Amino acid sequence: MDPTSFVRGYEQATNARDLARLAPLIAPDATYWFTDGSHHGITAIKAAIERTFAAIQDEVYEIHDLEWIAVTDDLAVCRYRFRWSGRVDGKPAAGRGRGTNVLVKRDGSWQMQHEHLSR
Repeated sequence: MDPTSFVRGYEQATNARDLARLAPLIAPDATYWFTDGSHHGITAIKAAIERTFAAIQDEVYEIHDLEWIAVTDDLAVCRYRFRWSGRVDGKPAAGRGRGTNVLVKRDGSWQMQHEHLSR
């Protein structure tokens, strides 16, 4: 699988709100930087994602303008813009921002090593 296909699969798993499908795509020692703080390790990252899933109902998350900064056989770095929409506290809500991802290939499969989302 190429890095773009991996990111699209990650986006689909996020939209499916299926943590069991999403978690294997995240490296066990990954670090995520979200607007609500930094999360290191799969346990902390899963908890942060679960909080987001609980806070935003019917969320649709979209990645746009995906640009690869560096790609090797076992490392890939990209930046992109994202948008989300859904309901927060029963009311329509939406946002957008920028993202940077670092992917690593381990045992022949890509995993998210770092994700940084900001407004």
